[in-house]
Amino acid sequence: MAGKPQKKEFKQPQLVKAQIVKGRTFSGEASPAVVEEIIGRTGNKGEVTQVRCRILEGRNQGKVIRRNVKGSIHVKDVLMLRETEIEARKLNLARRG
Repeated sequence: MAGKPQKKEFKQPQLVKAQIVKGRTFSGEASPAVVEEIIGRTGNKGEVTQVRCRILEGRNQGKVIRRNVKGSIHVKDVLMLRETEIEARKLNLARRG
């Protein structure tokens, strides 16, 4: 009874070709997008960065969209986007004070 623990077999998850959620189509795979510009910081504590990125592959190839990214990000980094149709709201860059 005090033998080696048995290893569980890992099963590869099946990719879904496309899903329709609230009228939008989501592919089962991610699309790469390269960061072209860092627009600014957002969120209650400034923990989210808004970037402008160009989609490299997929249905919306070549499209430039705004996205919110959490974590460190730099120009020319590659993001893997699960969906490419929804764009983040523009930041209000007007400062009070």
